[in-house]
Amino acid sequence: MVPQHTNPPVLVHALKVGLSKLLDSLSFFHTAKVSVRLQPICRSLSLSLSLSLSLKSQLERENDFIGRRRRRESATEAKPDPLWRIGMKRFAVLLCAEDSEYVKIKYGGYFGVFVRMLGEEGEAWDLFRVASGEFPTDDQISAYDGFVITGSCNDAHGDDPWIRRLIVLLQRLSCLNKRILGICFGHQILGRALGGKTGRGRSGWDIGITTVHVSSSNKLFSSLKIPTALSVIECHRDEIYELPTKAEVIGRSDKYGIEMFKYGDHILGIQGHPEYTKDILLHLIDRLVLRKLITDEFGEEMRSNLEEGEADREAWKRLCINFLKGGL
Repeated sequence: MVPQHTNPPVLVHALKVGLSKLLDSLSFFHTAKVSVRLQPICRSLSLSLSLSLSLKSQLERENDFIGRRRRRESATEAKPDPLWRIGMKRFAVLLCAEDSEYVKIKYGGYFGVFVRMLGEEGEAWDLFRVASGEFPTDDQISAYDGFVITGSCNDAHGDDPWIRRLIVLLQRLSCLNKRILGICFGHQILGRALGGKTGRGRSGWDIGITTVHVSSSNKLFSSLKIPTALSVIECHRDEIYELPTKAEVIGRSDKYGIEMFKYGDHILGIQGHPEYTKDILLHLIDRLVLRKLITDEFGEEMRSNLEEGEADREAWKRLCINFLKGGL
């Protein structure tokens, strides 16, 4: 192990300089006519080179390990807020997916997609890549007014370590009455965390624009004067089979029975993707085809169907913002 006070990058640089000189020396001995008396020196230099290369490789591994450890620590370490954030409403996006290069470049990642839809002036938004093991600390949790759980390529009924850890976090947030908005995978994992049942969808893939029939009597919709039928972009093959006790179904479609649910006044699950544009969905269809998760023919059919309708993105935006920020 490298002592904590040692600076691995500096040592690696010094080794590189030394190795360069050793290699120059060896090159001379290999190209010149070497006397018998110089042969032991050559062997000594070769051994030194071998040992130096081994030490260099070890130091680079140590440097990589230390760098990764410091990144993990910095991601989870609770830090005091800068003065400009004090007094602001604070929200956190718990990212359950890996950003594709396309979404990174065009939208600033899925975090950028959600902030573009939900963020308003005078707010602070933070990102936790929970699928990569980055979770908020207990101190950080208490500082947030609301949380958004994103979609994912993983199954909400899976048992990956980060999924089990996320379930525990969501149960804690619910006990604290934190506002939580779950989207697609986020909708499903909330259902599971609260005691419901999830699994592979019995009606297969739902990709495209779906009409959701909402409960007109629920104040979420009546107070905002939102229509009883809302179109939303969908891309999923899993579903909630059974809702937890005390949860209320507030949205259904012809294909799936639980498109939206509400739990108390602090949790809202939406199976669709209010944050998606058609462009994002078209990109996802391409990725699903490349990964052989859907056939070329099905992908082409979904692309064609997408041209026929439009999602009610502004109505969904108004609904999500008012719920997450306590306006309802």
